[in-house]
Amino acid sequence: MPTLATPTTQVETRGSVAGLDWGATLGKLAVRSPGGALSFQLLSTRDVAAGRRALAETGAQRIGLTGGGAAAVAKGLAGDSMQVNEFAAWGCGAAALLAEQELPPSQRYLLVSLGTGTSVLLVDGLAVTRIGGTALGGGTLVGLAAGLFGTGDFTRIARLAQAGSRREVDLLVSDIYRAGGIALAGDLTAANFGKLAPRLASGERVPDADLAHALMGLVGENVALVCAGLAASAQVTRIVFGGSTLRANPALAEVVGGITRALGREAVFLPRGEFTGALGALLLAAGDA
Repeated sequence: MPTLATPTTQVETRGSVAGLDWGATLGKLAVRSPGGALSFQLLSTRDVAAGRRALAETGAQRIGLTGGGAAAVAKGLAGDSMQVNEFAAWGCGAAALLAEQELPPSQRYLLVSLGTGTSVLLVDGLAVTRIGGTALGGGTLVGLAAGLFGTGDFTRIARLAQAGSRREVDLLVSDIYRAGGIALAGDLTAANFGKLAPRLASGERVPDADLAHALMGLVGENVALVCAGLAASAQVTRIVFGGSTLRANPALAEVVGGITRALGREAVFLPRGEFTGALGALLLAAGDA
């Protein structure tokens, strides 16, 4: 299993190594210096030329490229580069990031890439296979937030959500049944955004923060339900979450983790999980995996 430890002298002589995961919305860049230090950078995928410039500025002697836009970045790219299978990159990067955490090892687990959309991978030893996913993800959050309260700024949406309460927007089981009236917990969501239309019809102004938190509930609950169902089918307990939509987004992580655990699965969140694919591409390009 690859780790993030300082490379040996043999590796240091190779110079710096870079890995770039070019996704639908963000480019994730990981760079390892000759001394072994790692650095990370986020880029917008709107500007492919900027991605090439960022790679050139690293001075990397070896570059691993992955993600849906890897081929576009590779065109005209100077230096020694290789394109890496995205699922293999995620598996390798997750192994390295998991090694930082004091967790019992697990040969089989689900690895979730929660980005613009969501992909669910089954890791079984060295084998990494996509077994499902959902179109819900960061693209959903940004798109609906832009329509509901006029901002597509992901950072602002995440901050608003942390200050909001989705109980003011979502219809709960307790809003329909009295305590003991049904064999379900009262705080479960009966209908995402189920309270919104009546409140708007009565002329109320619903705070942006409550709407943002409700969006996290919509995406987080359903992603967790999909993942838990796939975990049950694959007979695995551990679900490892990474991806840029969880970056600085505690409200979403709380929903995803809470539902995952409620359904009897272990939820693990990768440190710097948005760079999982980039780190894996780096390690594969360096020959460290």
